[in-house]
Amino acid sequence: MKVLALNGSPRGEGQSKTELLLDYLVQGMREAGAEVEVVSMRKKKIRDCSGCFTCWTKTPGVCIHKDDMTKVLFPKFIASDLVVYAFPLYHFTVNAQMKAFIERTLPILQPFFKQENEHITHPLRQPFPKAVVLSVAGFPEMEVFDQLSSWVRFVFGRDDNLVAEMYRPGAESLSSIGARAEEIFTGFRQAGKEIIEKGAVFPETMAVATQEIGKNRDQFAALGNVFWKTCITEGVTPKEFEEKGLMPRPDSIETFLIIMGMGFNAEAARGVKTVIQFRFSGEVDGSCFFIIENGKLTTEEGEAENPDMTVSSPFEVWMDILTGKADGQQMFMDQKYTVSGDLNLLMRFGEFFGNQAKEK
Repeated sequence: MKVLALNGSPRGEGQSKTELLLDYLVQGMREAGAEVEVVSMRKKKIRDCSGCFTCWTKTPGVCIHKDDMTKVLFPKFIASDLVVYAFPLYHFTVNAQMKAFIERTLPILQPFFKQENEHITHPLRQPFPKAVVLSVAGFPEMEVFDQLSSWVRFVFGRDDNLVAEMYRPGAESLSSIGARAEEIFTGFRQAGKEIIEKGAVFPETMAVATQEIGKNRDQFAALGNVFWKTCITEGVTPKEFEEKGLMPRPDSIETFLIIMGMGFNAEAARGVKTVIQFRFSGEVDGSCFFIIENGKLTTEEGEAENPDMTVSSPFEVWMDILTGKADGQQMFMDQKYTVSGDLNLLMRFGEFFGNQAKEK
């Protein structure tokens, strides 16, 4: 099978989640024996359709524009058995680059009218390649793809032309969920195999690829807001945020506990049983504690009974330490915060919480 995989994302350099998931889908297709060509559309010049119908009258089947679409992409399109349309969800539907490509496939149609299955349509000049649609979104709900899916099924779903719809909500979180991301990647790779070998994606595979990342929508929103606040405060874009190795700065005890939970290193804490108390003052006034027991972490607001170590600190000081803006040891020597109890736990704190994730 000859497959044309179109990457419609404007992002590159490891920033694109569209590209990330398309790579796994393509890997599975190639493992199943398909000949796959991946085209990065951000590197191509595709002019908007002029609506002149020259391709229907003066030069049947040939567009008036002499750009990459006419010279390169359209010939590849009509020569393909299957086309993968991969793009980020923009305003709940197709992004502009991919939409321009789709509109420029008009020359494959003839201008005449015919009736098929109670619909009036145009006859084809050549067979229309079968379609797989892959899209990603930052929102966590699968429902954000409803409008896109309705359009996709109307445009590509006739004559059994639509092979699969692969939608991935919460895509910006893929870099911060560890093993679950690997499950999702495996699902996309397996889907690629099944598309080539079976002409469909099994429900079990689709469930793995599109599994819900987090059921707590309030937590998702809180983390997203902290990330954007940090970007605004630091004056950086998301790409620059990642390049600089920044992490979201908690703005409440709630977001502090969430981010610390994401950064918990279960392996380093295996065999450890301890309780760590925090008492904050200043910008945020309140307390919370961590219970670490044999590689598992429990976090709660309030006061713990008989903690093994208690950290008393202005909230802003500890957040400076957490985000790397201040040296924890120097702050301790300068008495910017105090610690009582087992000081060895303070020395191992970086071990226990050494995987702080950069939630987007």
